[in-house]
Amino acid sequence: MTNDTRRTTAPEGEALSDRPDPRRPAVAIDDATLERDRRWTPLKVVVWVAISLLGGLAWTMIGLVRGETVNAIWFVFAAVCTYLIAYRFYSKVIERYLLKPDDRRATPAEYKANGKDYLPTDRRVLYGHHFAAIAGAGPLVGPVLAAQMGFLPGTIWIIVGVVIAGAVQDYLVLFFSMRRGGRSLGKMAREELGPIGGAAAVLATLAIMTIIVAILALVVVNALGESPWGVFSVGLTIPIALFMGLYLRYLRPGKVTEVSVIGFVLLMVAIVAGGWVSETEWGQALFTLDRPTLAWAIIIYGVVAAVLPVWLLLAPRDYLSTFMKIGVIGLLAIAIIVVRPEITVPAVSEFAFSDAGPVFAGPLFPFLFVTIACGALSGFHALIASGTTPKLIEKERQTRFIGYGGMLMESFVAIMALVAALSIDRGIYFAMNSSAAATGGTIEGAVAFVNGLGLMGVNLTPEMLAATAQSVGEESIVSRTGGAPTLALGLAQILQSFIGGAALTSFWYHFAIMFEALFILTAVDAGTRVARFMLQDTIGQWVPRFADTGWRPGTWICTIIMVGAWGAILIMGVTDPLGGINTLFPLFGIANQLLAAIALSVCLAIAARRGLFRWLWIIIVPLGFAAVATVVASMYKIFSPVPTLGYWAQHTAFRDALAAGETSFGTAPSVEAMEAVVRNTAIQGSLSILFVSLALVVITTSVIETIRSVRRGGGPNTEDAPVQSRIYGPSGMLPTRTERVLEAEWAAAEPARREGGHG
Repeated sequence: MTNDTRRTTAPEGEALSDRPDPRRPAVAIDDATLERDRRWTPLKVVVWVAISLLGGLAWTMIGLVRGETVNAIWFVFAAVCTYLIAYRFYSKVIERYLLKPDDRRATPAEYKANGKDYLPTDRRVLYGHHFAAIAGAGPLVGPVLAAQMGFLPGTIWIIVGVVIAGAVQDYLVLFFSMRRGGRSLGKMAREELGPIGGAAAVLATLAIMTIIVAILALVVVNALGESPWGVFSVGLTIPIALFMGLYLRYLRPGKVTEVSVIGFVLLMVAIVAGGWVSETEWGQALFTLDRPTLAWAIIIYGVVAAVLPVWLLLAPRDYLSTFMKIGVIGLLAIAIIVVRPEITVPAVSEFAFSDAGPVFAGPLFPFLFVTIACGALSGFHALIASGTTPKLIEKERQTRFIGYGGMLMESFVAIMALVAALSIDRGIYFAMNSSAAATGGTIEGAVAFVNGLGLMGVNLTPEMLAATAQSVGEESIVSRTGGAPTLALGLAQILQSFIGGAALTSFWYHFAIMFEALFILTAVDAGTRVARFMLQDTIGQWVPRFADTGWRPGTWICTIIMVGAWGAILIMGVTDPLGGINTLFPLFGIANQLLAAIALSVCLAIAARRGLFRWLWIIIVPLGFAAVATVVASMYKIFSPVPTLGYWAQHTAFRDALAAGETSFGTAPSVEAMEAVVRNTAIQGSLSILFVSLALVVITTSVIETIRSVRRGGGPNTEDAPVQSRIYGPSGMLPTRTERVLEAEWAAAEPARREGGHG
């Protein structure tokens, strides 16, 4: 590698060079050598045939074999084999025919390098950063809620959906942003779609980011509510992260592995200490917080975390969460293979085609797809893929590993979350995920409600709920909505069978709660920060001073505006008598998928301008599905006459009950609760109309621009001018034989290599 990152723009018509400096090795591997590396050998054929056969067997066991139970190992094998095949073959098609990366061309990390926002970063380090940024509550919570529909629909969408939709979106947005100097999704939309489509995209992105961050925070609140052990342990992660930031900044700069080990040890101490504290009278009094109090604490945290320097809190939390996220999910996969839990949930449940499920309302299509959300397709990822990541990537070919590969890992998180939720008793699952309004928040009420659902094979007893709560060190597990407690219980039950036995169930449960909080809090403060940048950029068009992210008054003003917006929705969800997560998560899923449709619309316009008409189907397929599913879901929420499903139908029913002088109605036990439903449904219904209207404007504008490009054979090129690269880096996690040889040449030519994790 080299420190020489001087910008050398290639003259128009002159090809970039593999070896711009004769004194140094090549900066790229030529196409002929790449083709030679791809040649099939007998060993490769045997390996890929074995992967295909194992994957086919796993899918057969999941999809076709109908015994009383299905073993959970088949979910692991189906997912891993499908991901390997998709990455090796489908992502290669996208790379070769649609994107056509060129490693002779410098990335913005090289030609704009400033040591802060733009910095060539080792692909393995960047993979961890990118994964930590994109993996929030969605892949944990969505699949847990979707378990209501049975095991088959969610499994198919999580695994197949990520291959054709989620990973494609992340890969395309990352590549197109990188080619444009790391531009944000909003800026690319303004360039590609014109003033109307661009303005709609920017407004939609800001509005959708608000609801996304609010739901992320609501999941944390529901996981920690009335749980002194969880509050204490998760609360300690903040000073631990601050210590790690100071350690990396001043005590041992650059020692990422060292500080991660220290942080992990401190996390384990925090979990164990949480158990001790929760058993004391003062611990119970101090750390047993109700949900509104927790909501205000997270709002204050959101303001502070979003304005603190990145190195002090956000970066060390990324380090911690990356190791924890991948490590825990890998451990869970190994535990599933060893323990081999049996899934007793039906392939397609009684609620798949019903409008009134106890966890969330609405039929399988379209609500399964918007409920799973981030596990298969996430618009939030487009903001990260056009945010920090394109400013850090070393070489163009690495976008496949980071973008497509990073999303496959998130999908694996989602499938593990689904298996964990499916592995627990169905009666306990519904007792945990039904709202307090339905269960009364008591063991007796939960038993009566769940047994009244008439589910085959379900016979819930008070003893089952009490024993389960006791085993995980909680007072109650009834109506612990939000998905996170359910996932923690499933994970704890699997891991205690693998390591430690029943005595460690409560440890594993609270370990999982903190693991989930690390997942989500990273997304809360990162999402707030990204939203603040977007708001500053938008206001900066009229008040240029706001565009300067170093101007502290602008930073504070925009942070308070964005936190105030998502904080208001958070409080609304916490105080919702119908169960905030149950009514808000579909809106979150719809908004997130609409944002994905917006991102894919921008990608479609860009690809059409490049003249790649033969391969536009790669974008049109996920865009078409996302658009149809989310628009249909929006129509349900806006126009359905069923009060449990339609926001406005619910709004009208409760408003009319108030006008008639009723003092309780449906699941609202008081006038105040009824008024809260009227207020909340009006906000939710209005947001639904806003989101779908803006998304339709963007999609329509994109289609018009695409048709224009097809008619004229292409369009104007909005990429940055090509710049000659002077550095080298392998394209994937493991370098090929040719890449290892070239790496050795660079190591020999440059013994004093750069610090900071560059390859």
